[in-house]
Amino acid sequence: MDLNDIVVFTKVAETKSFTGAADQLGLPKSTVSRKLAQLEERLGVRLVQRTTRKLALTEIGEAYYARAARIVADIQAAEQVVTDMQATPRGRLRVTAPIDLSTRYLGAIIAEFIADHADITVELDAADRVVDLIEEGFDVAVRFGQLPESTLIARKLTTLSAVLCASPAYLAKRGTPKLVDELEDHDKVLFAPSARSTGWTLQSGEQTYELGRPARFISNNLGAVRDVVLAGGGISVMTEFMVACDIHEGRLVRILPEWTSRTFDVQAVYPARQNLPPRLQLFLDHLAKALNPPPWIKAPPR
Repeated sequence: MDLNDIVVFTKVAETKSFTGAADQLGLPKSTVSRKLAQLEERLGVRLVQRTTRKLALTEIGEAYYARAARIVADIQAAEQVVTDMQATPRGRLRVTAPIDLSTRYLGAIIAEFIADHADITVELDAADRVVDLIEEGFDVAVRFGQLPESTLIARKLTTLSAVLCASPAYLAKRGTPKLVDELEDHDKVLFAPSARSTGWTLQSGEQTYELGRPARFISNNLGAVRDVVLAGGGISVMTEFMVACDIHEGRLVRILPEWTSRTFDVQAVYPARQNLPPRLQLFLDHLAKALNPPPWIKAPPR
């Protein structure tokens, strides 16, 4: 019996893809296919039904997976115990986080972490999609806002709000609004994460105001929205971390400062485990410290 063949089979079953299994195992796709074929030949049965479009487990494959997955999980847990008992936390952390937070702040925060922990490596997947942590093999995700109910554990890292801003050139040309209703006479630049997004709700005390469609420019990418605002394209509501540096250095001007968005949480989300690996616990503690208070408030980057 070759346990490696069984590990390969469980990954194929979980990802329903030779390519997905190969990516998670760090093996060539041809090796994954060969090992599965070896396992099927040794058992004398077909475990996976292959078609041109997808893979599916046979009935025997489903029964075999139910038992094999527990064996693989026990082996991984045993190896993790050995790793965790060593004096120095070590191993790989797979992290996923929103693109703009990753490129503007998380890179530097993670650099500090790996500098302090030479035996830990970090893989950061910068993506705005909601990743399935368990299926795709991630240790932790950084996510914004209210989270759907799930079995995942969430740890609050900090809070965010969004502010109104525009470029000095735009305000010199069109004037600076003094009242929120005057925004209706200005060009709007809107961040809309999806086609269903209507805009931002701003509040000042008990008053609220909706800044939304129609807009001169709409994008699902915060970086593109920031670029348009910097170029004088109009007034926008943008998260603090995206524009703190620009406001600090005068490239953007905050307007109507009494009007802000409702705050929303930034959270670290990770699968529930009986005992967290020391490397993950260290990373969570590092994130919490680095983001409280957040760096865009302490000292905006240059």
